[in-house]
Amino acid sequence: MLIIFDCDGVLVDSEIIASKVVSGYYTKEGYEISASQFAEKFAGMTGKEAFEFVETELGRHMPEDLLNKIEDEIDRRLAKEVKIIEGADLVLDQLDDARCICSNSHSNRLEITLRKTGLFDRFRPYIFSSLEVGTKAPKPDPNVFLHAAKEFDTKPSDCIVIEDSAAGVKAACAAGMRVIGFTGGSHTYQSHSDILTEAGAETVVRRHREMAATIEALKSWSGF
Repeated sequence: MLIIFDCDGVLVDSEIIASKVVSGYYTKEGYEISASQFAEKFAGMTGKEAFEFVETELGRHMPEDLLNKIEDEIDRRLAKEVKIIEGADLVLDQLDDARCICSNSHSNRLEITLRKTGLFDRFRPYIFSSLEVGTKAPKPDPNVFLHAAKEFDTKPSDCIVIEDSAAGVKAACAAGMRVIGFTGGSHTYQSHSDILTEAGAETVVRRHREMAATIEALKSWSGF
């Protein structure tokens, strides 16, 4: 059995920090949006995808260097402020299964957040960025999940994925994997659980202290 964790919003509480940075820059460009609105609307998107979406909505190009400025500021803030999501380290203590991370973030950002929260050594070298493996297609494409299964020589049906975004859930389902939705990050919103369920999550967990038991239950339901 392979347990696959998304990183941002599942292991590290980074989504709200990134949303505050990005929403501030976009509001200055005339695209008024709060951090909570951004977190909900652009959940699971890469920074580039969100940038291009906003340009389309504005009907014009934003400054060429703006995306790089945003990404640099996010990395700076994460390196100073990001915290582990409560209980994530305890879940890892409880699990005996193989595990890895599959994320839409670049590997340099993953290292920043995982080192800051003390989780880097608990996963390396099995930390996969969708933008850097396989076809390099981000979620909701199943690329990164299929890459992870291949690396571990594991059938997709023998994988359980923990995800906090609809894009991630859809990607895992498309890969033929089972999914637990997670809504324990600071960026969570009122309809979060429903959206993850509609995307294909078999169940949704609000706190990591419930995660190990949920994983074991999912195993028993499928006869693992």
